[in-house]
Amino acid sequence: MPPLIRLGLLVALGITIIDQLSKHLLKSVLVHQPGGIEVIPGFFNLVVVWNRGVSFGMLGGDGALPPWVLSMVSVVISIALFLWLRRVTLRWSAIAIGLVIGGAVGNVIDRALWGAVFDFADFYVGTWHWPAFNVADAAIVLGVAALLLESLFRPGSAQQGQDREG
Repeated sequence: MPPLIRLGLLVALGITIIDQLSKHLLKSVLVHQPGGIEVIPGFFNLVVVWNRGVSFGMLGGDGALPPWVLSMVSVVISIALFLWLRRVTLRWSAIAIGLVIGGAVGNVIDRALWGAVFDFADFYVGTWHWPAFNVADAAIVLGVAALLLESLFRPGSAQQGQDREG
């Protein structure tokens, strides 16, 4: 197996393991803490949130899509990302794709086990709260951000070529 594919898959496996371990550990602790745990007053709590929607609870209201539909979408995206991983030429890309795949797989496992994704990280300032998230969600966001940055700043990218010409 080529080194960059191996790297991406190792990152995906690592994220999936860290995500699942953190969820199982925190779920077992937080079940005994109905209001959650205040970690950094005024900034960060550990809470129990069951996300039946997509990232950050979007589309998770009363008419939420069934868990199997969201899982199938994640599986299809993961397959597409694996195909992309097979063509990457940069370590940065392999790591970023691995982050996204690992996060997607972690959340698919939650849907298979519990019918929803377990979110626990609650960051806030005053009364404003960022939607609760987990390790898988953070990995997906970081991976997508890295891929976007690469597409914007990669030497020889189409955008930079246009900037040089104009």
